[in-house]
Amino acid sequence: MPYWKLFYHFVWATKRREPLILPEFEADLYSIVATKVIDMGGIVHAIGGMEEHVHLATSVPPKLAVATFIGEVKGNSSHFVNHT
Repeated sequence: MPYWKLFYHFVWATKRREPLILPEFEADLYSIVATKVIDMGGIVHAIGGMEEHVHLATSVPPKLAVATFIGEVKGNSSHFVNHT
């Protein structure tokens, strides 16, 4: 079994840093992000943030480009926020 140890800390903000991440769905947002990371084969070490940004500490599998990985995670979280 291959062994990999790649740690990343991603931070992304809402458009114009507007406080769009409301307490009513904050936990659901983090759950959606964590689920997407796991579905892509990553490991979530920590997730959190404020009303205008999200922090994600994760391990990204070497089979995925980092840009592809975070693009899909951010896209998934943006889709959730826009439709909630």
